[in-house]
Parts: sequence; C-alpha cells; structure tokens
Amino acid sequence: MNGLAWLSTFLLPLLALLIAVIHIYWKKYSGWQAIGLVLMWQLGIGLGVGLIWAGIGHLLMPDRVAAGIGWPTGSPFQREVGMWDLALGIVGVLCLVIRDEGFWAATIIATGVFFVSAGLGHVYELLVHGNTAAFNAGPVMYLDLFYPLILAGLLILYHVKKKEAGERVLSVVI
Repeated sequence: MNGLAWLSTFLLPLLALLIAVIHIYWKKYSGWQAIGLVLMWQLGIGLGVGLIWAGIGHLLMPDRVAAGIGWPTGSPFQREVGMWDLALGIVGVLCLVIRDEGFWAATIIATGVFFVSAGLGHVYELLVHGNTAAFNAGPVMYLDLFYPLILAGLLILYHVKKKEAGERVLSVVI
C-alpha cells in the first residue's frame, strides 16, 4: 500500500511535468515561457485534477478515504473537505485557460494555505497520536507541506524571468 500511496500522490504532478516538457519541446520554448508552461501544467493537472480527484474520493468514498487517513469513518468533515477540494480543483484546472499571473497567484495562495495547514495537521496527528496511516504520515503529508512552496517558487521565478526578458527587449528598443 505504501508504494501505491506514493504513486497515487505524485502521479499527477509527474504527469503534469511530462506534459510540460513535451509542450516546451514541441513549441521550442525556453526561459520564462518554459517556466510558465511548467507552472501552468502543474496548476492545471498536478493541482487542479489532483484536487478534483481528492474531492471525488472524499465525497463518493468517504469511509475509505477516512480509513486511509487513519481517521474515524462516518464523519461529516468529508463533505466539507470534498467540496473544498472540488471547488479549488476547478480553479486549478481553469489556470489552463486563464493564463494570468494574478489568477495563478490567488490559486497558489488559496490552495497553499489549505495544503500547508492540512500538512501541519498530518504532522500533529503523527507526533501526538502516532497516526502512521499511509495517507496521513506518508506522501500526502509531504505533498501538502512542500507542493505549495514549489508552485510559489515557480511563480516567482516565472515573474522575475518574464520581467527581466521584458526589460531586455525594452532596453534594445529604446
């Protein structure tokens, strides 16, 4: 189960990276444009589809998901978390269409607050209650804690490189 937990947790971010690499190669992009494509696919597939998938799990298989997290079954928290995951998953997928830095930043901030908070909750459950369930102390905890930081880092790098490229073009024109 532990190998399956790792695979299921990181499959979509890895798929997003593969799609981005193919897209970059196909369009022959480099620099800030390549960074933007990696970020866009991570937001759309890694984050968006991943959250939709998690939301479906919380909504349609709540007891199975709760057991995988090491929590009691039958809790109404599943509906709330499921709807949150579904809503923000849709926002993430929209990043494939709405290619705006402000929209991307808002998506990263909103999901990042939730992810990091959930990740800290996993750490708490592990340390205080000894919860070593695969979807509590395993890969989900790491994804929750570090994926938002990776996305934020990509956004900052994209913004800085895009601005630098624009300033170089502007200085050549002037």
